[in-house]
Amino acid sequence: MLRIAVQAKGRLYEETMELLSEADIKISAMKRSLLVQSPNFPVEILFLRDDDIPQSVATGVADLGIVGENEYMEKREDAVVVKRLGFSKCRLSLAMPKDIEYTGIGWFEGKKIATSYPVILSNYMKEHGVNAEIHEITGSVEIAPGIGLADAIFDIVSSGSTLVSNRLKEVEVIMKSEALLIANKNLNAEKKEILDELLFRIDAVKTAEDKKYVLMNAPKSALDSIIALLPGMKSPTVMPLAQEDWCSVHTVLDEKCFWEIIGKLKALGAQGILVLPIEKMIV
Repeated sequence: MLRIAVQAKGRLYEETMELLSEADIKISAMKRSLLVQSPNFPVEILFLRDDDIPQSVATGVADLGIVGENEYMEKREDAVVVKRLGFSKCRLSLAMPKDIEYTGIGWFEGKKIATSYPVILSNYMKEHGVNAEIHEITGSVEIAPGIGLADAIFDIVSSGSTLVSNRLKEVEVIMKSEALLIANKNLNAEKKEILDELLFRIDAVKTAEDKKYVLMNAPKSALDSIIALLPGMKSPTVMPLAQEDWCSVHTVLDEKCFWEIIGKLKALGAQGILVLPIEKMIV
């Protein structure tokens, strides 16, 4: 059985639980439950603080962990990245009071910067030859300039609304972050086999994201032109209809190009276009 360390609450927790659910791994996350076993897949979920996950995986307390890249880079624990999961995206940025002119990274020379990520920030400042005073704090980092604790902050930014509400502006993006699946370096053969099955399920879920299954009736006279428009997985499925001059065409479209292609299909005579969501896709 694999033990997976997962953030106990917050956005990363919610998106992790959604991913596991879509992979048909049932988890009953009861309140105050630290360790929960899945009834239908050989995994158990260990709920931890996000900053404890890298160490728990590196030391073997957990076999796998789903953690933000920001925490993985900050803790520098000896665990390996198995897969980038593509959700819980954010960035780590330097921000300062909005009414002060920013003149470049040299502005931070001699300044006090409040952050929960002193390792990442210290390395960045060394790379740029800037000698700043770094104050490590937890909690609401964004209020530090307003109460006179620091001149600037280095913190997670998603939408930027928190910065705006604290009269701060983002001036340097230091790194971008997303959820990572990390693993202990010493998994045995049995656990690696379970991990392979887990990755297979995750890949099926992630591949289906932003994809639509499209069915349409198409005139045979325009079939070659219609097929040329369709960027399907390999090639579209074409089946005859009762009406001799028409056929049914089935394909998969990426949502980002969906409306552009649908308009062109209609112009070529396609009718009865049906669009369906895709839950899983095996390639």
